[in-house]
Amino acid sequence: MSARVVKRSLVIAGHRTSISIEDAFWRRLRRIARERGQSLNGLAAMVDASRGDANLSSAIRVFVLEAEGDARPDQ
Repeated sequence: MSARVVKRSLVIAGHRTSISIEDAFWRRLRRIARERGQSLNGLAAMVDASRGDANLSSAIRVFVLEAEGDARPDQ
């Protein structure tokens, strides 16, 4: 497991942006996008649109945690 933060590039609403996020969250975000049949950029845009004042990297981490919690049968 790597807790190293890596800068990743995304395109949201036609604008290139970057987030700094741990590899574990990045892998899970990619998996969620694939499972939902969405592009990674499309999923990030959805998170971006609903994040309010939160930092995008933080909003993505929270989204991943909530999505993982929704997928667990004991929750």
